[in-house]
Amino acid sequence: MTVRLGLIGTGTVGGGCLDILRNHKDEFRRHYGVDLEVARVCSREPEVARSFGYGDVFTSDYREVVTDPNVDLVIELIGGTTAARDAVCEALRNGKAVVTANKALMATAGEEVFELAKQHGVEIAFEASVGGGIPIIDPLKHSLIANRIDKVMGIVNGTTNYMLTRMDEEGASYEEALADAQARGFAEADPSADVDGFDAAAKIAILSSIAFNSRVSLDDVHTEGIRNITTTDLQTARDMGYCVKLMAIGHRTDEGVDVRVHPTMIPLSHQMAKVNGVYNAIYVVGDAVGETMFFGEGAGAGPAASAVMGDVLEVARHIEMGVTSFVGCTCTDSLPIVPMDDLETKYYIRFPVADRPGVLASMAGIFADFGVSIYSVVQRGQKEAGTVEVVYVTHVARERDIRAVVDKIASLDDVLHSEPSIIRVED
Repeated sequence: MTVRLGLIGTGTVGGGCLDILRNHKDEFRRHYGVDLEVARVCSREPEVARSFGYGDVFTSDYREVVTDPNVDLVIELIGGTTAARDAVCEALRNGKAVVTANKALMATAGEEVFELAKQHGVEIAFEASVGGGIPIIDPLKHSLIANRIDKVMGIVNGTTNYMLTRMDEEGASYEEALADAQARGFAEADPSADVDGFDAAAKIAILSSIAFNSRVSLDDVHTEGIRNITTTDLQTARDMGYCVKLMAIGHRTDEGVDVRVHPTMIPLSHQMAKVNGVYNAIYVVGDAVGETMFFGEGAGAGPAASAVMGDVLEVARHIEMGVTSFVGCTCTDSLPIVPMDDLETKYYIRFPVADRPGVLASMAGIFADFGVSIYSVVQRGQKEAGTVEVVYVTHVARERDIRAVVDKIASLDDVLHSEPSIIRVED
């Protein structure tokens, strides 16, 4: 049986998929008994389709793909939550299986997409939406389902990990690291999705939903980025035996699901501390399996296309056998989202403050007023004329109390000279 594919999007990942098909089509048929045929290709660039020999099946209108009776499986690779959402939902309504790499769609409309797939008896697969080429969704849905997963934690954005590595190892400033990442093609001209944490937030929403069997959407994720991180923070962390990573964290607690993205200090002895450059890693803790970590390249044509085509082959085999996914939506619970204000952890806070007598004493009094116990305080030297950087590390404290301390210090006349850096500490 031939499974006919409709590809929507021929960018970096779409081109990678066509490369894989060109290089391995015969092997797929020989090894797995799956004969894949590209029936339609849709994008804004007809030249790409022509270069792969698909000019005769090209269209610039995705509707011609999702309504084509000759298409069995739609591959959506245009991203976003507007046209992509319409394409995916319409494909499902037309009884076509869908493979997507769209993290934003699955993090915001996952429930709708799964419900449509169930109603129309077809499959939705999305391995490439998290971690690029790193297998993580399939292991969570299959290999690890005998476990109660209590924690999933990841470095899931290669751009910010590359930037933090450059800043840590080479002393580059945030601005220098960003420019370098953009020059190398790791960061977009508008890097907001990466450096402000939104890309990672979509991914941890997806992972937490699967890991904890409870729907977590993008809006549920407390999200902070790395714009305020400086080399001072990274050097101070290293002096303390830590490194700083932009971590995406999902944690099952007695109160519900604690899910967040923010700069995090992790011990240098932890496996995640060794994940540098553009690499990603996802760390999962289960009650039976214990600690596991999945590591690899998180983006790029090859890794992402590998994950997409892995899904395509699996779904195509299901189509040939006349079955749908063996494990569909697993969000059978409705666990509450734990408010960020209730988080209890240790904190690192760097304040750029006025260099004058009495400032440290007044700040220490504010910590005491809100019941926050200070573990250490260090002056890291002069940032500029009249300003010094003071670093506080606390014992375990509540987020709401830390925020109250920072707000109170910010309200003092001519004390806080710029925005502080707040980093949570994960031991």
